[in-house]
Amino acid sequence: MEKAKRLNEIKPSSTLAITAKAKLLKKQGRPIINFAAGEPDFDTPEQIKEAAIQAIRDGFTKYTPASGTPELKKAVQEKFKRDNNLEYSLDEIIISSGAKHSLYNSLQAIVNPHDEVIIISPYWLSYPEMIKLAGGKPVVLETKQKQGFKIDQKALESLINKKTKALIINSPSNPTGVVYSEAELMQIAEIVAKNKTFILSDEIYEKLIFDGQKHTSIASLNNEIYKQTITINGVSKTYSMTGWRIGFLGAPKEIAAAVASLQSHSTSNPASISQKAAVSALAMKDSEILPFINEFSKRRDCLTQKLGEIPGISFFKPAGAFYVFVNISGLKIAPMEFASRLLDEEFVACIPAESFGSKSHVRLSFATNNDEIIEGCRRIKKFIESLSHE
Repeated sequence: MEKAKRLNEIKPSSTLAITAKAKLLKKQGRPIINFAAGEPDFDTPEQIKEAAIQAIRDGFTKYTPASGTPELKKAVQEKFKRDNNLEYSLDEIIISSGAKHSLYNSLQAIVNPHDEVIIISPYWLSYPEMIKLAGGKPVVLETKQKQGFKIDQKALESLINKKTKALIINSPSNPTGVVYSEAELMQIAEIVAKNKTFILSDEIYEKLIFDGQKHTSIASLNNEIYKQTITINGVSKTYSMTGWRIGFLGAPKEIAAAVASLQSHSTSNPASISQKAAVSALAMKDSEILPFINEFSKRRDCLTQKLGEIPGISFFKPAGAFYVFVNISGLKIAPMEFASRLLDEEFVACIPAESFGSKSHVRLSFATNNDEIIEGCRRIKKFIESLSHE
């Protein structure tokens, strides 16, 4: 018996593999420093947990509409208008089981066999696999560290052709922490609008921005690009709700209807209790989550300061999200070997960047406290020094 052929090209997630190994070693009593985490280490805020508990007590534990409850759709509608200057009707909003689910469903809804979808390298490792699962072809737009990992307009224009169905933008970015300005997004929007191509705008790290920079939703720039954009977000990162699995999207009515239909035949509704919790999350004021953002900013500064003391590496200082993308090309060791040996020898977990489209980097998350960051960097420095003696 054979598995489906379409799964032959799908690569397992290196993020989940490294994280799972790190957790196993920690259970065995090893002193693990975890720079691999793709989730905040803060607990979910109390008012969100209380809303979920109340939902259980009220018996809100049954099926909901497949595309989400009207209550949560209304909360998302208000969030889009308040935070992003975007106006979506309720039937243009879909609630899914995480932003990853929203991305997957969106690609399934728009991609035909052999369509091309442009992804910006370094990219989140699931983008190419999702595109392939939809029958499409991922086309990689390379960026460079010395140019801030940002799109070159001429390079983008050269990749767009009759087969191009969409461009995926992730700002703030995982894994680089890049944040695109309004002016930069406008330049991208002009190219995409001219070519009648979809944009999937992954905005899951929207609130996690530092140094006074501002998040802009590309769909808000003008009516033309609004009609070509699927805006994707969720509650996982901002509210430390990764396990609750609630994401959402705003899209043109026809696309939203297609996603709703797909979801009704695949997963049905997101968890009812999690939807109640998400309503509470989206009701929180920015001032209530500001302490989390400030703490992430301090951790970023701590990590980049300590990394700056380690010879043989360089890095891009992120403007958003909670990752530092570290260039190890000068060490003459592949990222996968670097990450595996660092975990085995020094019990420090990080993510090799081959799956992100780079053979020169590893990703370090600063979703941990400063004491662990300092100790982790001490071990990384020790490991790198040991490499020079081989």
